[in-house]
This record gives sequence, structure tokens and C-alpha cells, in this order.
Amino acid sequence: MKIIVRLDELLARRKIRLNQLAEMVGISETNLSILKTGKAKAIRFSTLEAICQALECEPGDILDIEGRSSNATIHL
Repeated sequence: MKIIVRLDELLARRKIRLNQLAEMVGISETNLSILKTGKAKAIRFSTLEAICQALECEPGDILDIEGRSSNATIHL
């Protein structure tokens, strides 16, 4: 099972640049870029929560499982 990060899709839909989100969330642009490209090995719940608040979304909008539609809900 592979987890897919859909952060780039959310940013595009909301017309927000990565550097803007980094400033809103208080995370380095480099760390957000690692997350966005799917190269992150982990994400803190507090970081995920901050991103969700900034983008007005839920964790399932950012994280998906390969092979599922992007509208699927992920239960943690």
C-alpha cells in the first residue's frame, strides 16, 4: 500500500503557492516541498492539522492511498 500526497492538487485548486502556504503554516518551504513531492517519510499530526486549517480541508484531501479515487476517505 502506497500513500499518495495530493498537496500540489490542493494548492493549485486554491491558487496558493508553496511559499505562501509555508508562511501560513510556519513550516519551511523546503520541508513542504519534500512533503508535496511525496518524499517525506513522516508527517507530524500538528503539521497536518496546520496545513488542513490553512487550506480549509481534511487530512483525507491531502493524503490518499494509491489506487483509490481522490474522494475516498482515509480512516486513521
